[in-house]
Amino acid sequence: MPSADPAIARWYADEVQPHEAALRAWLASRFPNLADVDDIVQESVLRVLRARGNGPILSPKSLLFVAARNLALNRLRDAQREPVQPLADFDLGGVLDEHEDIRETVARLEEYRVLIEAIQSLPQRCRQVMTLRRIYGLSQKEVAAQLGISEHTVEAQSTIGLDKCAEFFRTRGHVSRRS
Repeated sequence: MPSADPAIARWYADEVQPHEAALRAWLASRFPNLADVDDIVQESVLRVLRARGNGPILSPKSLLFVAARNLALNRLRDAQREPVQPLADFDLGGVLDEHEDIRETVARLEEYRVLIEAIQSLPQRCRQVMTLRRIYGLSQKEVAAQLGISEHTVEAQSTIGLDKCAEFFRTRGHVSRRS
């Protein structure tokens, strides 16, 4: 059980736990070379629970899948890196300020939070299309098949969703990195 607090335990059982099997299947299909899928699922659940401790979450399932995707990408990226060299071989004179990474991480997390809010503010069909395309990374054809709509509708809803999300960001003072 994730928490001694009955309200959190109930929230976990209702909002997070039902998606764990789908998350395992999604990770296995999306990242076939990934070892330790269960570790990633567990770490993702922990991140969602930590986030829940900071306040309500609009879409626990989306946050769970985004956390898992990011963890999986980090693991794959780490596996491709060269082996770590002993500290004696490093020139420590050019080490960057560690606080810069923290600021970037906080800024990225804030952008994710605002993106989730932006997607949640969209009309239902547009929200479904944006979630499947941008959060789960499905192709236009896959989204059309899953929702039972035409690819043209997926394209149109994606365009509308991107425009509305960009406007959402602008009204909250967040500047798009694409200009």
